[in-house]
This record gives sequence, C-alpha cells and structure tokens, in this order.
Amino acid sequence: MTNTTAAQAHGHHAAFTATPDFAGLPRLIALMTGDEKHAPAAHSTLDALWVLYDRVLRVTPDAVDDPGRDRFLLSKGHGPMAYYAVLAAHGFFDESLLPGFGSYDSPLGHHPDRLLVPGAEIGSGSLGHGLPIAVGTVLGLRAQGLTDPRVWVLIGDAELDEGSNHEAIAHAGPAGLEQLHTLVIDNASATHGWPGGIASRFTSAGWAAETVDGRDHEALYAAFTAPHPGRPLAVVARVEPKG
Repeated sequence: MTNTTAAQAHGHHAAFTATPDFAGLPRLIALMTGDEKHAPAAHSTLDALWVLYDRVLRVTPDAVDDPGRDRFLLSKGHGPMAYYAVLAAHGFFDESLLPGFGSYDSPLGHHPDRLLVPGAEIGSGSLGHGLPIAVGTVLGLRAQGLTDPRVWVLIGDAELDEGSNHEAIAHAGPAGLEQLHTLVIDNASATHGWPGGIASRFTSAGWAAETVDGRDHEALYAAFTAPHPGRPLAVVARVEPKG
C-alpha cells in the first residue's frame, strides 16, 4: 500500500464526510469493480449490516479503539463489498477508497485485513473462524471486567458446515455468554441441514434464537434488540437463495 493510500485509510476520521443513507449503498457498491467480487455473498448481508451499524452497534469512527465499544466481526469475509460500503457510509474511511477495491495498493482487499481497514476487528474469509474468535473475544472481555460491550459476529449458513462453529456454539450456551450475538445469513447454501431449521441448532445448545426476513429492517432490528438474559443470541436472517 502506498503512503498516500495508507494516509487515506488511517487519517483523522473527522475529515471524512459521512452521510449514512441506505438508499445510497448501491452507488457505493457500484464503485467497487473488478473480478472475484463474490457479489451474491456481499448483497446477501447488505440489509442486516445496515441495521446493525445504523441502529444497533455502539461503535463510531472515533471510538474504534475504545475498550467499551461493541465489537463486530465479519466472519463472512469472502464477500466484503457490502461491509466496505456500510463502513464508508458511516465515515470509517473515505468513499474515495472504494474504486480501488482489490487492487495491489488498496487497503480494501477481497478479504478484509484488520490492519488495513479502519473499523475492521479481524482479518477474515476462511470459513468457520469468526464465531470461535467471537467466543474468545467475549471471554477476553470478561477477564478484563468489561461486561458491557456486546460482541456481534456475522456468519454465512454454509459456515455451519465447519466443526469449529459447532464447538463454539456448544461452549457459548452453557457458559451463558450473554454478550455474544451471532447473525447467520441464510441464503440456502449450507450442505447440511437441521430438523426445525438453523435456529434449532442454537436453541438446543442453550442459546436464544430468532428467525427473520433478512430484508425487513424493522424485523431485523426487533430481533437484534430482543432481550436474552443469561444466554447468547442467534439471529437467523433468511434471504433469497444463492443463485
């Protein structure tokens, strides 16, 4: 990454003009061109990401290092375009970085890099990593006496084919990790299924779980903010099947 690009990515956040507007996201996404965009993976997350960043997450460009901030982990990192668009819309970096998406000297890679993307908590894209990291993040916060920050992780339904996620689910429920929130984007791309649907996999391990229309902003918000005392929360957001 060139010095100029690095300065753009990590400059003072107040210099970026942010006008959060859901209707403007298609324009921001359209700025990112090139191969290997994983467009279906990106667009499947767009509404849920917007509601999280616009109405739920307690994190701002000026608070990315605040110990009391909420943490958002994008496990579904192989489709980061919607994530980048939402971060730019909320002023985490300038939208002028978007046209360079995926280029050699751009901080915006095909998988997010936490060292290069302002606001990104983890480097991601390998299936099955995000939820175990989120469990570890909650345990780390607890060890520091930080019980107020909430940890959110967005995974794809196909990631539930990975055994590491089932170990994380099995631990988080009995451990009562109330700070943990898992958002599952269900676009019918998982190889395996569960009687009763994806939510049943979580409830059987002691989680609270909600299943909603992944394009309905009010339904997403209600599910994201539903009380779940003493238990982690899973929200399954159903979207159109992957084509």
